[in-house]
Amino acid sequence: MTAEFDPVAYINEPRWQASRLGLERISAALDALGRPQDALSFVHVAGTNGKGSTCAYISFICRAAGLKTGLFTSPYIERFEERIQVNGQAISYEELSRVTRSVQVVAEELAHKTGDHLTEFELMCAVALVYFAQQACDIVVLEVGLGGRLDSTNVIDRAEVDVITRIDLDHTALLGDTLEAIAGEKAAIIKPGAAVVSAPQTDGVRAVIETAAHCADTLCFVSDQNIVNLGVCANNGSLIREFSYKTFDKLQTSLLAGYQIENAALALEAALALRCRGFKISDEALRAGIAQATWPGRFEIVQFASDEMVPEQPVRHPAIVVDGGHNPQGARALAQSIREVFAGRRVIFVMGVLADKAYGEMIEAVADLAKLFIAVTPDNPRALAAHELEQEIRLRTTAPSIMAASYDDALELAMSNAENADVVCFFGSLYAIADVKNALRHREVCDD
Repeated sequence: MTAEFDPVAYINEPRWQASRLGLERISAALDALGRPQDALSFVHVAGTNGKGSTCAYISFICRAAGLKTGLFTSPYIERFEERIQVNGQAISYEELSRVTRSVQVVAEELAHKTGDHLTEFELMCAVALVYFAQQACDIVVLEVGLGGRLDSTNVIDRAEVDVITRIDLDHTALLGDTLEAIAGEKAAIIKPGAAVVSAPQTDGVRAVIETAAHCADTLCFVSDQNIVNLGVCANNGSLIREFSYKTFDKLQTSLLAGYQIENAALALEAALALRCRGFKISDEALRAGIAQATWPGRFEIVQFASDEMVPEQPVRHPAIVVDGGHNPQGARALAQSIREVFAGRRVIFVMGVLADKAYGEMIEAVADLAKLFIAVTPDNPRALAAHELEQEIRLRTTAPSIMAASYDDALELAMSNAENADVVCFFGSLYAIADVKNALRHREVCDD
C-alpha cells in the first residue's frame, strides 16, 4: 500500500534544506512546468527589514481594489500553507499536495539528469508560481527570500513594480559586509521597464539603487519628510495609528509599530505605480487596504494592559507584545515603538535568536528599557543556545537575566516577575513566533 504523499515533508526534506543560491535549477524546473511565471504580473519586494509587512499592505490594497491577489512570503508563522495565499486565503493542504506532486515529478527528473535537486525554497517558489497561474491571479506580490540577485524569486523576467525596503546589515556572509554590497544584491531584482519604489536609504545605498534602476520605467524614493506620524489612539475598542503621507491625510493602520507607517507609505507608492500602469486602484482602495492590513508577529500586542483601552480603569495585568525583530535595525525599531506606545513602562524581554544574527547589538538596542531578560533557545537548527545568549546579555547590559527551558517556561517566568504596569515582550526570531503563540494559548492569553 502506497503511503499518502505529504507535501510539507517532501518540501522540508533535510537533503534539500541547505541554501544554494542560483537560478539554474529553478529556471529549468519552471521551463519544464510551462513557465507559469509568464502568465502573471508581479510586485517584487526585496530589502532587509519590513518586506513582509510591506507585502501585506500591498496585498490588502490590491484586494480592496478588487484584484485577485496572490501573496508569497517567508517564513511562515504558524502554518506552512501561510506562505502561499490568494485573496488572503492560504492554499489548502489538498491543493498544496496536488501542485507539489506536479513539481516533484519535474524536480526528480532534473535531479536524475543533473545530480542536483531543487532546494527547499526553490520547491516552494515553484509550487507558488504554478498555483498562482492556475488561479489566474491579476497580480502577485512576491517576497524575496534571501538577497535578490540569485534568489529563486528572481526567476521572473519582468515585474510591474520592484520594491526595495530599508537596507541593513544581514546575512553578511552571503550578501556582503557593507550596506552598499548588500544593496547591490537586493537591487538586482530590478527589471527593465518596471517601476521602482524604495524606502528611504543612506546616500550610499540610494546611489546603488539609482544605478541599478537606470533601465527602469520610473524611480521613486519615499521621503521621511512626507510622512507625518499622528500617533496612536483608541478606535472602536482597539488601538490604531494615524499618519499622513503626501496628499493622503489621516490614514489609519492597525499595525502599531512606528516603523509600519514607512512600510505603509512604501506600499502606497507601489500601488500608485500599479495605477499608473493601468491597474484600477482608487484612493478609497488605498485607504481601505492600509486600514485593513494585518501581519502577525510584527509588534503584535496580544494582551493590552487595561489603561491602554480604558484609561480611567486601573492596570490589572501586564501588556504582552510579540515581535519578530531579528537584527539590530529591527531591535532598534522595536525599542522605539515600545517607548511610544508604552511610555515609561519597564519591559521583561523574552529573547531567542539564531546564532548567525548580530544578537549583541540587538541586546544593546533594547537594554535601557529592560527590567529583566529571559533567554530561551528557539526550536531551530540554527538557534543560539540560551546559555550562550544569557552570557552575551551579561556582557552587554547590567539588567538581570535568567534562562528558560522553553517558551512555555519563559512565559511563566515572565508573568511571575511582571507587575501589572510592566510589558512582556517576546522578540529575536520570526521562527519562534509559533512557539510563543502556542505558549500564550496554553495560558489562555490568546486564542486561534
